[in-house]
Amino acid sequence: MSKATMKHVATEAGVSTATISRVLTGNGFVSDEVTTRVQAAIAKLNYQPNAVARSLKNDKTLTIGVIIPDISNPFFMSILRGIEDVVRPKGYHLIFCSSDEDPQKEGELLQLLHEKRVDAVVLATSGRNEDLIGRLSHSGLRIILLDRKVAEPKLELDSVTEDNESGAYKLTKMLLSQGHERIGVINGFLNTSTGNDRNAGYTKAMHEAGLVTMESLVYNGNFSVEGGIQAVRHFMQLALKPTAILSFNNNMSFGVLLELHRMGLRTPQDMMLASYGEVEAALLLPDSGIIYVQQTPYEMGLSTGQLLLRRLDIKNVDPIPEPILFEPEVKKI
Repeated sequence: MSKATMKHVATEAGVSTATISRVLTGNGFVSDEVTTRVQAAIAKLNYQPNAVARSLKNDKTLTIGVIIPDISNPFFMSILRGIEDVVRPKGYHLIFCSSDEDPQKEGELLQLLHEKRVDAVVLATSGRNEDLIGRLSHSGLRIILLDRKVAEPKLELDSVTEDNESGAYKLTKMLLSQGHERIGVINGFLNTSTGNDRNAGYTKAMHEAGLVTMESLVYNGNFSVEGGIQAVRHFMQLALKPTAILSFNNNMSFGVLLELHRMGLRTPQDMMLASYGEVEAALLLPDSGIIYVQQTPYEMGLSTGQLLLRRLDIKNVDPIPEPILFEPEVKKI
């Protein structure tokens, strides 16, 4: 059976297509008797309204695209929950996409969401897509940067981020205050603002303490669990091993805990661990002594959702870009 159209429904109900449209949208008067006939025809023919056509007419799809680097990361999933809790009651639906920290894939996803006519895009960028982001923004697509900034300062966009340099600086200072000078650092991607800013915070604290950063004590973990595992293996084969490991995201920190456990090492007795972001698995370890930057992803999501609704308000067409900055705190498990 061919797919039912609005004309089929109109014929079945004995009314015009304009009447069908008024029943579906709720705009304009239609008698109860006619409405009942239309609804019966819709049910009989299993008619599904054309969302694309409706979006072209209304210039709104009630969809928001979200591109994050790792959809399995609990940090980003908490953010998504916060966004959805704000925008869903207003009728908006989220389309989740994972770039896998791949700029090329991110660019393809941006193009796809634009072609799908989403009303806005929330983007935690993997970097190197500034030109495309700028073109899409200038074309009228509303883009809000999430967690990460873009490298092009002239590209002024709304953003919801945290002070990554300050968080890493505080975390490093706490390690130094406990007497740790040989600190094994696990970096993320330095082409992202989060990776670069956290590295800058660590470097600043070390220089203030009169200490030099050693290449052998820095490992690129790519913000992944496997990166944390490989970093521990690297540090533990050094002649002068670090007394503490500083990991710049929760995924890598989890990898560190896994590998330390496999090696029979304990925190903090055998190795101190400082994590940018809480590692939920660490709560199962008694007296682990882990220090971490406490992030507030759900609250970041709420702020992002509220900013989205303000930007999607038709009365707020060309606003001044709004940066929302969260200040992280250092905690101890």
